[in-house]
Amino acid sequence: MEILSEEQIHRFHQQGYLVIPNFLSDGEVHGMITRTKQLLEEFDLEGHPMTKFSTGEDDQDKTKKHVGDEYFLTSGDKIRYFLEEDAVGPDGKLNRSKERAVNKIGHALHELDPVFRDVTLNNPRLKAIAKDLHFHSNPLVLQSMVICKQPEIGGKVPEHNDSTFLYTSPPSALGFWFALEACTELNGALSFLPGSHLNTDITKRFVRMPEGGTDFEPIVNIEKPLDLRESSREDALPIASDYKLETCEAGSLVLIHGSVIHKSERNTSNLTRYAYTFHMIEGQPLATYDKKNWLQPTDEMPFTPLFGTVNA
Repeated sequence: MEILSEEQIHRFHQQGYLVIPNFLSDGEVHGMITRTKQLLEEFDLEGHPMTKFSTGEDDQDKTKKHVGDEYFLTSGDKIRYFLEEDAVGPDGKLNRSKERAVNKIGHALHELDPVFRDVTLNNPRLKAIAKDLHFHSNPLVLQSMVICKQPEIGGKVPEHNDSTFLYTSPPSALGFWFALEACTELNGALSFLPGSHLNTDITKRFVRMPEGGTDFEPIVNIEKPLDLRESSREDALPIASDYKLETCEAGSLVLIHGSVIHKSERNTSNLTRYAYTFHMIEGQPLATYDKKNWLQPTDEMPFTPLFGTVNA
């Protein structure tokens, strides 16, 4: 089964990302939105540490701290809820309904929830795309989440690349980002610097600190991403100087190279912008996942080989 055309594969390698409209069926989109709303209804505030999600990289506010508590750091093999920063008042309580307060749900939906597992691990069309790209030899699946991007308070995500947060040696991250609702300029559609993966080194990584919490640590020995090591990309487009906003409809899949620079703005609309996303990295022996990374596999839930699951 081949899903991507040669032109699409070429465009992905030129731009560092690719938008594939209508990848999900209407039924799949409906099922994922329905399940997301069920998960939000099931969210129990009793005992929740009120963890708010922030990467701590917002250029407008250097005082913001990235999330780093135990609830976050031990979420790699669980389904947990992280709040929008503006959904929690000065008194430490929610200032709106819980359904409109959650920033994201993560980070093991692909393993623990049947609806998201089917789309991620039991999806022959997705496995075909992974083979079409020739990006990984032994792709491992990790860090799945629903991003809610709540109305009026859905936080801005500053420019970044994904390999900073899921570092391997050499870098090998690839993002799969599914729009579950229409993504517009007003509700926080993704924006990219096309071609930026070709000249953007991964110079830091998001790590667990020995004293607790997280921080960004410089990378001493900078490596070329795995997929670019044997190619100069002589036919590459000139690196863009301006971001390109990629609005898309529900059901679209966006493939995101781990080195391409991208961002999203605050949701200023009165609509949610639900999206489901997960990542793949290269497994051994071609790449090594860093033991300092914030997200770590566990004995109970190692990272899942994509081609070792149903319908491989």
